[in-house]
Amino acid sequence: MPPLADQPAPGLHRRRWGSWLAILIGGLVALIGLVLLVGGAWLAALGGSLYYLLTGIAMLVAGVLLARGRMVGGWVYLAIVLLSMVWAWWEVGANAWAQVPRVIAPVVLLLGVILAMATLSRRENRWRLALIGVVAALLVTTVDFWVAAANQPNPVLAALPAAGTRGMADPSGQNVGADWPAYGGTVSARRYSPLTQINAENVGKLRRAWTIHTGDLPSSPQIRGTYGAENTPLKIGDSLYLCTPKNILIALDPATGKQRWRYDPKVPDTAIPYTAACRGVVHYAVPGMAADQPCATRIIEGTLDARLIAVDAHSGRPCADFGANGQVDAKIGMGKVPAGFVSINSPPTLVRGILVTGHQVLDGQDRWAPSGVIQGFDARTGQLRWAWDMMHPAWNGAPPAGQEWARGTPNMWTLASGDEQLGLVYLPMGNAAADYYSSLRRPEENMFATSLVALDVTTGKPRWRFQAVRRDVWDYDFGAQATLVDYQGTPALVLPSKQGDIYVLDRRTGRPLTPVGEMRVPGGGVEPQQRAPTQPVSLWHTLRKPDLTERDMWGMSPIDQMVCRIQYRRASYHGFFTPPVANGHSIEYPGYNGGTDWGGIAVDPQRGVIVANYNDMPNYVRLVPRAEADKLGWAPRDQARGKIGGAEGAGDPQANTPYAISVNAGWRMPVTGMLCKQPPYGGIRAIDMATGKTIWDRPFGEARTNGPFGIPSMLPITIGTPNNGGAVVTASGLVFIAAATDNLIRAIDLRTGKTLWKDVLPGGGQATPMTYEVNGKQYLVLYAGGHHFMETPVSDEVVAYALS
Repeated sequence: MPPLADQPAPGLHRRRWGSWLAILIGGLVALIGLVLLVGGAWLAALGGSLYYLLTGIAMLVAGVLLARGRMVGGWVYLAIVLLSMVWAWWEVGANAWAQVPRVIAPVVLLLGVILAMATLSRRENRWRLALIGVVAALLVTTVDFWVAAANQPNPVLAALPAAGTRGMADPSGQNVGADWPAYGGTVSARRYSPLTQINAENVGKLRRAWTIHTGDLPSSPQIRGTYGAENTPLKIGDSLYLCTPKNILIALDPATGKQRWRYDPKVPDTAIPYTAACRGVVHYAVPGMAADQPCATRIIEGTLDARLIAVDAHSGRPCADFGANGQVDAKIGMGKVPAGFVSINSPPTLVRGILVTGHQVLDGQDRWAPSGVIQGFDARTGQLRWAWDMMHPAWNGAPPAGQEWARGTPNMWTLASGDEQLGLVYLPMGNAAADYYSSLRRPEENMFATSLVALDVTTGKPRWRFQAVRRDVWDYDFGAQATLVDYQGTPALVLPSKQGDIYVLDRRTGRPLTPVGEMRVPGGGVEPQQRAPTQPVSLWHTLRKPDLTERDMWGMSPIDQMVCRIQYRRASYHGFFTPPVANGHSIEYPGYNGGTDWGGIAVDPQRGVIVANYNDMPNYVRLVPRAEADKLGWAPRDQARGKIGGAEGAGDPQANTPYAISVNAGWRMPVTGMLCKQPPYGGIRAIDMATGKTIWDRPFGEARTNGPFGIPSMLPITIGTPNNGGAVVTASGLVFIAAATDNLIRAIDLRTGKTLWKDVLPGGGQATPMTYEVNGKQYLVLYAGGHHFMETPVSDEVVAYALS
């Protein structure tokens, strides 16, 4: 930057202070310096970086000098910026996102300092020199970020196995073909279609073929804060079937989107738990029934008020032979069930004519919440065929008179998968009630919580279990279906987890087919005697990233980055599986929305490739002593005036335990609302199933809808956003996925991981798409309904794409 003479401009040399601009800019620099000095001293006392303390002192000096009309103040600040750039490279190297808070805000302030310096100069060309200085500052910053971006480590790119080289039969006995007969394609949950009409060469010609409005939108602002469309439609023959967040069933013409019928089970708003969501429905053709008989084929769903509903697939009329006029109450035998505490938001799994269903129990409310019992219902009659209550293994049906299913037991809120040939259904189990406190759990709960449990679909009895977390106090319940595959000639399943580990198990016995190790984990917390010294981890593949360090803290400026660093240093954090504490906060990384959630994984069985999108965010957690929680008014929902909605874990009472729980999901920083961890916050990865090695791995999601204070930046820059909802893989080598918070749907090249096509959705795309063929044309369909938890726009639109 050209020098500006250190002499006052005409008329200013007699003033004690500088120009008004110099006073303003100098005062701002000094104020920021004071904040950095105080916060930096605190951080240094905690053992953190000295940069903020030293920079604060220097900025305070620079600001005072500048305000007093001393040109040297500007030069001091320029030195601060240049040294900050050097420090940024020393601390984080070629990581452009990590450099943002370390460089951008100081440079922006430098532009004002340069202009203020011009007002203190008497040179005739001072404004020209100032302009050159501004351009030079911007140029240096641009080069800095260009070099940082160009030198970031290249993503892994291994050779993609050739199509057809690893062909695997679908063990479900179903054939996707031109249809999409189950939530995951089939009950094997591969999310794979053999269709090839849409391919890498023509996918850029995808256009909207039709859209429809379901009419299911929130009835009030309070309810709006609960909606989360997670539905994947089914396509069977000449009809498309879907359910809305409040369980309205709709049948459409798959070629035009024209509505064929509609059935509303009238779910009350009071039944909504944290999220109003219906992930999918079940299609069932009754063996032996003539096709023209009512309900010979039927659509079955679970509802938010825990009913099973069966309607005729052709007319939408309730099936009179199913339960009581097409309805079965799954809450019978549970005892007291307050409104919203028990809901069925995932479709039952249909194996050998049995509808196997779990249910969501409202998290964080009460240690003795309703039971997590698993039930098997006859798909034709709705009759309860069996129930599995882990505390009463001898009970085969409904509880004996005067008794109820054991309260507080682990539940299965997500989807099971099934093997028609083996007669097994695979249950991804959650945790016992009160996720973050374990001392009151019974041995049976400790045995089956956070486990994949294989049940015999004929008897409802467990055959085997595989537990991923011992005495879970991190809410690491399994959120995704297991996906059935053939692994090196063995009937197997691929099991992804929230903590990022991926396991391959023999689906007949539960025996691991890929290496599983034990890692020593931190002890302590409020229940040190409860913590296991080791936890199982996959040695085959994990989506989990290295432990957090102070350098991973982020922000939009050095100030909020410093605040996050202080929070990091004050928290209890000793790496993966750090237990929660009451005297302060702990860091849980990955957080409960880490790894893989309800979208599951997709598997290309011809190439032997797994596609997994994942989250990479921490939680900032604190156990709140009961007396403090009572003062705050935290009480179970049925005792808190029926409050509906709210973020899971954010002020949950955990009644009948010593502690409530406060979870800052994603670890948002104060004021700006941005995340404390530096990007990326999510990614998508292709994995060679034969070796467990990564083929490619990319940050997933653009920054267009993200920004400080909740203001969308609209920047089409890949930052890697939080994402929920899964992918679909096709035989043509395409991956279709929405999921991210940028409200885009994409087609990704399975070979390289590059985005080949994208479109802006009318709402958030937190549902998994599906694809099918009708009249020789391939369609891609997504319920773009948004999601309150992901803070994406709510919509009632279903969008279909086809080649133009």
